[in-house]
Amino acid sequence: MSQSVPPPSGNPFADPAAQPYPQHPAPAPAPARNNIALGLLAALGAAVVAAGAYGGIGGAIEREIGYAAVGVGLLVGFVAGKVGGRNPVLAVGAALLSAGAVYLGQLVAIAVVFSKLGQASFAEIFFENFAELADLWKTAADGMTYVFLGIGAVTAFAGAKKGSA
Repeated sequence: MSQSVPPPSGNPFADPAAQPYPQHPAPAPAPARNNIALGLLAALGAAVVAAGAYGGIGGAIEREIGYAAVGVGLLVGFVAGKVGGRNPVLAVGAALLSAGAVYLGQLVAIAVVFSKLGQASFAEIFFENFAELADLWKTAADGMTYVFLGIGAVTAFAGAKKGSA
């Protein structure tokens, strides 16, 4: 008696019909990240959140912290780059939004300090007397105040470049 086909050898590579590893479909392509509007919108949201945190921390300890301005800039820039992509407009927009967030955070800190002194509630000081609060900031601003604004802007620019990489 003879066999027409030899018995399988047990080697999966010897039989082309046997696949030792399951075949998976190719992974989905990475999402396109060249959306300037979405990147700027996400950076705006991050700037508002970072300004609140920066102002809350500064008001609670009644001091300005340079490292917190770095954190604001990195957060805003990284979010802009991660969501929006590599467009240079995003880096510039993130820098501007970050400087605005540091400014707004400083205003929040002033309002928190005044509310702690019992002058009025935070909401009343911040929302009803915003013009007076901005005038007080302008009067009290010194060189370091502007340095913190610059630190936030520079780190946002760099963060946007890193976030898009």
